[in-house]
Amino acid sequence: MIHPTLTAYLVVSALLFGLGFFGVLLRKNTLIIYLCLELMLVASMVALVAFSRFNGTLDGDVFVFFVLTIAAAEVAVGLALIVALFRRRHTVQVEELNFLKH
Repeated sequence: MIHPTLTAYLVVSALLFGLGFFGVLLRKNTLIIYLCLELMLVASMVALVAFSRFNGTLDGDVFVFFVLTIAAAEVAVGLALIVALFRRRHTVQVEELNFLKH
């Protein structure tokens, strides 16, 4: 059985983070931007678990557990905000959500 190295985990984490980062920069739909932000969060957690595994401790695993519980609440709040914006403006496109401009 082939055991992946720390570098392999970090490359996967960097690719996921980069995909999320460019998704946030290039997309115009608030739901897709939100999903890309979540992808960036997951990428950082993959790196934490990888470092924890290769150091032989459970510190990163415990930290990821707490981050995931907080992220569950964050998902609920974020989706509630997107739904509220959609109900008020009838769109989820970023360009059309310019109600803070005068």
